[in-house]
Amino acid sequence: MSFEALELDQHLLNAIAKMGHKRPTSIQTLAIPPAMDEQDIMASAPTGTGKTLAFLLPSVQRLIDFPRRKGGSARILVLTPTRELAVQVSEVAQQLVAGTDLVVGNIIGGVSYQEQEEVIMDTVDIVIATPGRLMEYIDSEAFDCREVETLILDEADRMLDMGFIREMDRIAGETRWRKQTALFSATLEGKGLRDFARDVLKNPVQLKAEVSRRESGKILQWVHIADNPEHKLNLLAAILQPEVKEDEQQQKTIVFVKTRERLAELVAQLAELQISCNYLRGEMDQEKRNQALTQFRRGEINILIATDVAARGIDVPDITHVINYDMPRSADIYVHRIGRTARGGKKGTAISLVEAHDIDILAKIERYTDQKLKRRVIKTLRPTHKEAQVSQRKLKKPVNKKGKERADELKKQQKAKRLKKKEDMGKQRHRNKKAKGKPNWAGQAKKEDKSED
Repeated sequence: MSFEALELDQHLLNAIAKMGHKRPTSIQTLAIPPAMDEQDIMASAPTGTGKTLAFLLPSVQRLIDFPRRKGGSARILVLTPTRELAVQVSEVAQQLVAGTDLVVGNIIGGVSYQEQEEVIMDTVDIVIATPGRLMEYIDSEAFDCREVETLILDEADRMLDMGFIREMDRIAGETRWRKQTALFSATLEGKGLRDFARDVLKNPVQLKAEVSRRESGKILQWVHIADNPEHKLNLLAAILQPEVKEDEQQQKTIVFVKTRERLAELVAQLAELQISCNYLRGEMDQEKRNQALTQFRRGEINILIATDVAARGIDVPDITHVINYDMPRSADIYVHRIGRTARGGKKGTAISLVEAHDIDILAKIERYTDQKLKRRVIKTLRPTHKEAQVSQRKLKKPVNKKGKERADELKKQQKAKRLKKKEDMGKQRHRNKKAKGKPNWAGQAKKEDKSED
């Protein structure tokens, strides 16, 4: 299928061609038609397969088809988990609307109120925001959500993992007049995500993109077994300092660690080994973040140490290696991590450094991805210990009658607590269902058809 077959405006077709895209990816082919029909969408596709264009193209098309008569607040609201991802989505949106009267703005942390004042006070059509900062403006009544026609939740699973459930609930309630909601993510796993989607989506089209060989490229994955932290550091140093032949591409590597403390420790250790690197971590000054990413993109620094939260939204097309120095806490995070490489059909490499205490999560990753990761060794750094065994689940001790009654009572209390929490959230989200404050474009509510079949 071609982009022309998706019935996009010629302006968008020109912008797509200028961006270098020749034909739509699988997720774009699946998502754009129902999105153009204003259906709610729940879609999953691996990282790097074009989800951003999949939700931006139909949104911009709608703004072109139905131009506003007078200025106002955002008509399209996109939520992302991190500042970096928000900026990257904004850059794509800017390319799509270039040459039109449409205005794109960001509401993200790490930027002063004065810099974002235009987004809040002036006319804007598309806003890309992080949940925390947007809620600050909503609570202070500085941002008007009533004009939002389409709410897009990008990387929704990450936002939930990062603890933004209350903010997402509130924003869904504040944009209650919207016509359409779209939820996109690399994975759609977890009860929390399914429950949230059930609350905010109305009869959604559920899409799962099967990635073609052209889109997915090939990620070569393997594991090095490490005896101890010192051995693991030596393995990392050897991987980061390969002998590069003249005709080979220079490695561009992201190394993942689990905490800011671990990041600081590793950066200091690599400095002692005279290995140049930069880093990306949470609660980092926005200017320093931008500088680190710019140096990484330009190839001035080819090694970036990052935590999962900080690395969310990194979109550098020529990353060759992803190294799990610390294993992720769940299998789906592993998939997100390695999705940083092999973007746009290119090849990439994902290497995991595994100590004995990591064996259980490694087994979970292998089950989740349905593949056995190869074990490799570096001749001069062979492990001296055998690979640890996966932990066996301990059998539960038999429970007596009194203990069973107590366990049943606890289950009932927990269930009642969950139901109350869900009820409270529902009240908050769906409060003020009257037409008070209803935007002009919303018109009169449709009367329900009470006729029986």
